[in-house]
Amino acid sequence: MSGINGPVSRRLRAGIRTALCALAALAAVTTTGLGATGVPAAHADATGMPCLWAGNNYRQGQVVYAGGFAFSCHMDAFGVPRWNKDGGSGHHSTVSNPGAVGNPAGSFSPGAWQPGTSYNDYCVGDQLIEGRTDIYAAVTDNSGLFLYWRSVGPISWWNFDAGARPPSASWRSSSLCRDGELT
Repeated sequence: MSGINGPVSRRLRAGIRTALCALAALAAVTTTGLGATGVPAAHADATGMPCLWAGNNYRQGQVVYAGGFAFSCHMDAFGVPRWNKDGGSGHHSTVSNPGAVGNPAGSFSPGAWQPGTSYNDYCVGDQLIEGRTDIYAAVTDNSGLFLYWRSVGPISWWNFDAGARPPSASWRSSSLCRDGELT
């Protein structure tokens, strides 16, 4: 048997840390609305983490308008801020819409929509498909750790405000497509 500062006490301290982390996680789950019912909350508390749209923070519960759609900031069941599309709206855009011009991480929260750009170009066989022909949503991969753009519909769904121009034609051509790969 080891002394008070030996291996036993290190294991005991590690066990206490693990138990405290589990209690903190349980408290976080309970405060986000999962509680005993196991059902996610309809929306997050107004003091929760903000959602990102084009690098700007928006508080939980806030509604923004983009491309003819309303989006509201909520927290998902895992405590991650995300945008929920609340439906079509005749309202003009209240947020910046630079388009899907790069990886959305650090600029957009999951659920945000943006018109496609040449960043989203891809190939089918030896034919170039321009990214500007679709609308893209910021989504997470299966692990929930990485954010990327995924097509959600044709660009014809997006309403560009008066004076706003659709994304430019791609600088790429089909000559950059080789067996479905963009080179």
